Amino acid sequence: MPPTPLLTRKELDTLLGGAARAWLDEALAEAAHAAAHPDTTPADSYAVPPWELRYAAAGRHCGLEHADSVRALLLVEARAALPALTRLYEQGTAAERRAVLLTLPALDLGATALPLVEDALRTNDTTLVAAAVGPYAGVHLDAHNWRHAVLKCLFTGVPVAAVDQLARRARGDAELARMLGDHAAERIAAGRPLSADLHHVLALTAPGTNAPGPAAPATGPAAPTVPTEES
Repeated sequence: MPPTPLLTRKELDTLLGGAARAWLDEALAEAAHAAAHPDTTPADSYAVPPWELRYAAAGRHCGLEHADSVRALLLVEARAALPALTRLYEQGTAAERRAVLLTLPALDLGATALPLVEDALRTNDTTLVAAAVGPYAGVHLDAHNWRHAVLKCLFTGVPVAAVDQLARRARGDAELARMLGDHAAERIAAGRPLSADLHHVLALTAPGTNAPGPAAPATGPAAPTVPTEES
């Protein structure tokens, strides 16, 4: 299923115990300090900012089920810039990488964080793929890479419900329809079943008025019909 929605601080306060809330208070204060003093350099040039250490420890102190939300709050409070996000992503565990991807829409980054999304889409970790096709990709990923992201979901079994703006961006996309038809033909030739998600996305590619978006998908003739196992 798509990633669980991130919780607000108020919602977390109702779920966390006293020790966890106190830890989160301290962590957010450190993140806020970093945001207020972005030019402060630690005495040790190799030292990790305190809030980044908190980021890694979120699951241990607040519970794995709340770690994504806690990490997102830290990133927003610290006003994390691309270098910090890249460092946390590249050096982090899969869970820490996922939290970076989930928080991208809440940060003022423009399209500069697309390399992180593209890296996640090259993996076979379904939790990263699901996080990568969220709202940030829906706004910033170009048409070519977005189509391949949809195919990646079908290949890896990530529900297409995770793909943000799927209906808008798939509408009238003849190239996506062609790619889906090829994918279906390959599965049938290999004796594999076709998923409901594949039929669903293909139906969305039917011609219609395209909404504005990055590199709007090309329109063309009616979407091809997916071959059937009996064809």
